[in-house]
Amino acid sequence: MNGRSSMDDVFERRMSYPDIDFQERFSRLVGIDQQKSRLTKILGLLVNPSGLETWAQKYHPGAQLLLETVLRRPPLVVLAGDVGSGKTELAETVGDAVARQEKIEITLFPLSLSTRGQGRVGEMTQLLSSAFDYTVAEAQKLTSKSGTARGAVILLVDEADALTQSRENAQMHHEDRAGVNAFIRGIDRLGNGRLPAAVIMCTNRLGALDPAVKRRAADILSFERPGDEQRRFVLAKPFEELGFNQAQIEAIINATGPSDTISYGFTFSDLTQRLLPSIILDAYPANSVNANRAIEIALQMKPTPPFEEKTT
Repeated sequence: MNGRSSMDDVFERRMSYPDIDFQERFSRLVGIDQQKSRLTKILGLLVNPSGLETWAQKYHPGAQLLLETVLRRPPLVVLAGDVGSGKTELAETVGDAVARQEKIEITLFPLSLSTRGQGRVGEMTQLLSSAFDYTVAEAQKLTSKSGTARGAVILLVDEADALTQSRENAQMHHEDRAGVNAFIRGIDRLGNGRLPAAVIMCTNRLGALDPAVKRRAADILSFERPGDEQRRFVLAKPFEELGFNQAQIEAIINATGPSDTISYGFTFSDLTQRLLPSIILDAYPANSVNANRAIEIALQMKPTPPFEEKTT
């Protein structure tokens, strides 16, 4: 591992689970229950396969071939979808749910944006290789002869399309190609080692990912903008607490959806990080929140535009 980058260069920070703060953040992720449940189960199987083996022995003894097929999947999950749809927040908090489900401690290593490097030859490849070196080393400490994980490691790669763009792109720089190769080698290394580790990738541009990366994904979870029912789930209780009646709440729900002039509605982050704070700040500190004014703010605010993939 000569020339390996330091952990502070490779990872933004480290997060440990279980943790009550992450548990609360995970519980506040509304409207994506299916993705939350599926990701928790998938990661549980990837980092602690003994749990699946125990389940199989209880319910399907003798299904060894099926069990091996499931457990041979590469330790990679891709979260793909629109901006502001909750991908990164889920990726940063799901470790708590997995830790509680599997009754183990989990550490999250979020890959630093600096991993993209400064364009110097070999830099990105070295940083990616170092990230997997550290992940493997930490995971090896947590293995046991019984096969039951004593803990696990999750490597988080946000904005993954910036690191693993398709090598089929004729204009792709050789350094970027080398970085994709390093990433694929890292995934294979984790999988072949049967280590208690997994990788989560988040991307707004699933189509831009290299086909070999997508083929290695144990699952690809899609995230969409919230529909009427999901926006109602997010907004109804806060506005009920402010004394809004049902008609006023429905007016805001309608205002945050697609319209005659804009074909897309608000993202989850638009609702929780822009709309609700804007309504409160409009009244603070001298007035109470007025429902009609809140509706007006919702109508005036524009949703974040979807990310559009550029074709070459």
